[in-house]
Amino acid sequence: MSQIPLYNPFKDFRFGNQTCFLSGQPLGEAGVQAPVFPDWLMRKFALEDKPFKLLDESVRTYKELQLPCASAIAERLGQFDQRVEAAFEQGYEAVKELDELSVFQWVARTVYGVVFNEIQAGIRQQMRTGEPMNFSQVLAHKFKNLHLMLQSLIVPMQFDNGVPYTIVVTQVDNPEHTFSYRDEINTLVYSLRMNDFGIIVCLQDNGTNRIYHKEYLEKLEGQVLHPIQFEELCARIFYSAYLFNRLPEYTVMPTDNCVYIEPMPLADMSMKPMFDHWQVKTFGQVLENFWTPWGLTLYEIIKDPEHPVSFLLGADGNLLPMENIDLPKG
Repeated sequence: MSQIPLYNPFKDFRFGNQTCFLSGQPLGEAGVQAPVFPDWLMRKFALEDKPFKLLDESVRTYKELQLPCASAIAERLGQFDQRVEAAFEQGYEAVKELDELSVFQWVARTVYGVVFNEIQAGIRQQMRTGEPMNFSQVLAHKFKNLHLMLQSLIVPMQFDNGVPYTIVVTQVDNPEHTFSYRDEINTLVYSLRMNDFGIIVCLQDNGTNRIYHKEYLEKLEGQVLHPIQFEELCARIFYSAYLFNRLPEYTVMPTDNCVYIEPMPLADMSMKPMFDHWQVKTFGQVLENFWTPWGLTLYEIIKDPEHPVSFLLGADGNLLPMENIDLPKG
């Protein structure tokens, strides 16, 4: 029997609309355009016509971000979205019950969908200017691995001896109609805050950020966070994802009935730590950005560089109770 086929669009840089983004099969007349952001999410928060700025400064609407897709795969994605939608609509308890792989797949589909549209925009710009496309080999390596793992939506796939991601799900006291979404495609980190929960996902860190932030995550377990607390946690994880200085590699073994993926050790010949040094001022700049709804400036945040402002842990090292935080809801 033959091995399960895997598709690598980065091999010959295939990002046109005539090939299914996930399986690589030619589309012909049978192709459809699948949304990057699920229809139910766009309807719920009226995102369809809201602007989405790409890295080349061009602007699309959310509904214009699409993926060329084989009809059968689009149907499967739709069924998958229904299951995630049902959990997200029920709220924190149901989201917490979702298996981690489903959360990873759902987030990976969105982030890779944005990456795909960014690459298409880059190709269009290249055709206009005639200049060669400058594409980082490091990013190509990360995106190739992300796409490989995303194929777990359509082929049997098993992660052995560790998973490639960190997933954090917390309960958040969000105001009604909250929709706060971010992604950082260079570091493959994502956050979403809606209903009564927040999700943070590092898509390709082999679980290292969970270990790095162990002290915080253990103290937040089972607690309800104020939105400003969740955004601080996001800032911490987004910043540490930036400090993470390894490029994960994976052993991939396709068989005739499953694809086995195993993270390779993150050892480094230089013996330097896995994360670069935490700089308070740089972190303060990240935090200022995440705290925009509350208007705290960098100066206020790092006025005392030894003890920058934090709404997560108090002076005693324990989680600050939400009711002790005197701020407007974001």
